[in-house]
Amino acid sequence: MLDSETKRRIDTARDILVGKVPDPKSQVEQITIAMIYKFMDDMDAESEEFGGKRKFFSGEYARYGWAKLMRSGLGGHETLNLYAEAIGKMPENPGVPPLFRDIFKNAYLPYRDPETLREFLKIIDEFTYDHSERLGDAFEYLLSVLGSQGDAGQFRTPRHIIDFMVEIVDPKKTETVLDPACGTAGFLISSYKHIFKASMGADGQSTLTPDDKGMLAKNFTGYDISPDMVRLSLVNLYLHGFTDPHIYEYDTLTSQERWNQYADVILANPPFMSPKGGIKPHNRFSVQSKRSEVLFVNYMAEHLTPSGRAGIIVPEGIIFQGQSAYVQLRKMLVEEYLVAVISLPAGVFNPYSGVKTSILIFDKTLAKLADTIAFFRAENDGFSLGAQRRSIEKNDLPQVSGELREYLRRLRARETLDDFHPIAGFVVAKEKVAANGEFNLGGERYREGNNVAAKRWPLVELGKIARLINGRAYKQEELLSEGPTPVLRVGNFFSNRGWYYSDLNLEDEKYCDEGDLLYAWSASFGPRIWQGPRAIYHYHIWKIEVTAAVDKMFLFHLLAADSENIKSEGNGIAMVHATKSGMERRKFPLPPLEVQKEIVAEIEGYQKVIDGARAVLDNYHPCIPVDPEWPQVPIGEICAMGGKITTDVDLSKPYFGADSFEANTGRLLKSESAATQRVNGPVYEFSGKRLLYSKIRPYLNKLTVIEADAYCSSDMYPLAVDENRADLTFIATTLLSDRFQQSIRGFYERASIPKINREQLFGTVIALPPLNIQQAIVAEIKAEQDLVNANRELVTRFEKKIQVTLARVWGDAAPSLDGA
Repeated sequence: MLDSETKRRIDTARDILVGKVPDPKSQVEQITIAMIYKFMDDMDAESEEFGGKRKFFSGEYARYGWAKLMRSGLGGHETLNLYAEAIGKMPENPGVPPLFRDIFKNAYLPYRDPETLREFLKIIDEFTYDHSERLGDAFEYLLSVLGSQGDAGQFRTPRHIIDFMVEIVDPKKTETVLDPACGTAGFLISSYKHIFKASMGADGQSTLTPDDKGMLAKNFTGYDISPDMVRLSLVNLYLHGFTDPHIYEYDTLTSQERWNQYADVILANPPFMSPKGGIKPHNRFSVQSKRSEVLFVNYMAEHLTPSGRAGIIVPEGIIFQGQSAYVQLRKMLVEEYLVAVISLPAGVFNPYSGVKTSILIFDKTLAKLADTIAFFRAENDGFSLGAQRRSIEKNDLPQVSGELREYLRRLRARETLDDFHPIAGFVVAKEKVAANGEFNLGGERYREGNNVAAKRWPLVELGKIARLINGRAYKQEELLSEGPTPVLRVGNFFSNRGWYYSDLNLEDEKYCDEGDLLYAWSASFGPRIWQGPRAIYHYHIWKIEVTAAVDKMFLFHLLAADSENIKSEGNGIAMVHATKSGMERRKFPLPPLEVQKEIVAEIEGYQKVIDGARAVLDNYHPCIPVDPEWPQVPIGEICAMGGKITTDVDLSKPYFGADSFEANTGRLLKSESAATQRVNGPVYEFSGKRLLYSKIRPYLNKLTVIEADAYCSSDMYPLAVDENRADLTFIATTLLSDRFQQSIRGFYERASIPKINREQLFGTVIALPPLNIQQAIVAEIKAEQDLVNANRELVTRFEKKIQVTLARVWGDAAPSLDGA
């Protein structure tokens, strides 16, 4: 149990940091690094006390010892410089074991305020190294501030849900346990505790032998794509008794190095969201998809040992979506892996998300023996389902756990299920689940007496609640390059580019005015609320006039959510289109008008947050305030060409083009191989850390930093930066600045082919302050970018909220919200 004094210290440390480090994840990282720093010194002191020697802070690293850092008389800036230097050098310290070197990898101090650091270190100084459960619980409390795991769409799993899943899956001391999207290692730690609890004798003492404990430490493995999460997992496991935790920075969906490693037990809450364009996995998955939730479930099913078991949290798309990949996955699960589905309440992940989820329980042995699947539903989990998540008395999880474990026991014993009548669920024959070929895992549709066609709200044909009006069918010669009235076409329906005009006088219904609801029924596909001047809308657009039964904005959101389905069901090959008669027959849920307005208000509240966050993303550019006293240095003095042109291409290596990263930020958008890009040269080949800079005019604001053995387009320069004189991120930020763009503008404006050659680039001078000032500026920029990235996370999170809100309206009839 977490004691109040330790909780107070953690809260105080976060309060001190919040002014300089607003992002909760960065706060956790700074506290983690400082605590481990302090604990290493405590262990050195303990070693000396028992007659041993210091190993962490010895030799040239003795100057960084905690006592020297905290000694009286050391000035604020001296403390700051000593601490920043120490955490940066710790990965090079030969006295530090590999685990701690991994923890300090890429660590840095993101602010330069001595007073903040002094107050922060005073609080950390109150902690003492204690290899006990108490400190492990303290770290768990620290991790609880994290919430959502970044852009990946994975939410921190509440501890009681983790423990519930572990109790059902029941890992044993001889079994290997894997979490392939481990976050902060909550499932692994809960499994470890579960095994210890199960190994207690009648006298309350553990029956685990030293060999058992050694095997346990080797049997637990976690993967995560984020180095930050890996670092936090390592610390969390270490503080819970794992002296050599096996956590790897690894992309489960696109890497193959660990593909042949299997586990007896897999427990996970994998990411729900996929990046724009989808995942691009390798070809060893049996289910072909670009959706992360499909690929993760596929991976976990197929990486169980022959007697393996799993518990996996999944979004509702896995349960009912109709695209072929989802159906193929469910078919495989029903036939080979699945024994139970547990529907969780929609508020389990509040306040971070109201996303609706379920738990899939796999057991390869029992799935082959049984011809049934158990469906359970938890309406309450012991906490209120609002933003505060306060403790309440209602809790269905114990009932579900007990009944599900009894169901599994009967399957193992091959006992009859005739007299098994669970209160929290029911059992369904597999043949019933497979009957219509959809393998839908929404349990309520199989409940006896339930009318599958009954929905929460009645489904009404669009033609009954709205009128669709065709636009004007123009001949090409009737469209003017200028004129009194703009013409809205599908080509500029969303982009506001490429306008034509008309001088015709038409009947009033062929014009759209501000606030009208329009729908493009070919090419673009989707609705728009017109906000421009009076215009004529083209034939491939409908104007939709709603009746009193439906709110216009409510219908707009329903149409937006359903547009991918409308397009996929359209006619035509060269140009897919919807028909008016088919659209009028299309059915939509119709709650009472007051409920529609409430739903619109909810969605618009989310949209305001999204719009505000996007404004930050669109307008933020890192800025370096240049001091006129800084030396002016040619780029060629600090950068060299870090690659060579080649046509001999190894297709298995990564390849980067200008479309691989985002303009103005350098954020990597995708990583592809030379094979997928069909690269046959000439390209630059490089190895190591490089600044990739686009030399062609349209992409001069595109650059990124890559560390790899790879290729890049010949339209880019792979620059090797002299890191003894220049900080690589500082140089990258300088090259993105308006000041630098102005200094090179003349080169490409006068050129027949607008680009910058090597001589021009290397001859351009930039302001270059001393290295320590560069690093301080970069630390400030990184702190700013953490805030910007938090806005990117807000966009993802609140877009998901809108999807969940609309899915709630549709009920069992929900359309695809994410695509295939």
